[in-house]
Amino acid sequence: QVQLVESGGGLVQAGGSLRLSCAASGRTIDSYTMAWFRQALGRGREFVAAIFWTDYSTYYADSVRGRFTISRDNAKNTVYLQMNSLKAEDTAVYFCAGYSGSHYTEASGYHYWGQGTQVTVSS
Repeated sequence: QVQLVESGGGLVQAGGSLRLSCAASGRTIDSYTMAWFRQALGRGREFVAAIFWTDYSTYYADSVRGRFTISRDNAKNTVYLQMNSLKAEDTAVYFCAGYSGSHYTEASGYHYWGQGTQVTVSS
């Protein structure tokens, strides 16, 4: 089993930056695809970014490409999401997820989930 704990969320003004962290425990994540999803109030869970374990390839939702950067440090068993140029529409609970049994954008394919961290962007 893998336990994931997100941190780094908070309140920030539009145009600002935040860095989310996802610390894993229980087993190493070096052989898992890791991803970030988000869920705004009243909406479904939305893919944000993913990083593969094979070659560290990264993939982003169109809405965040160029502003967000996903990275991983397998030595620290941690995944990060650097969020720059934040917009009010980025406001959501952000979830870290691990492993993917299907397409990397599909939440149903991820076996491990954190509890989420709130990101609020004021305009």
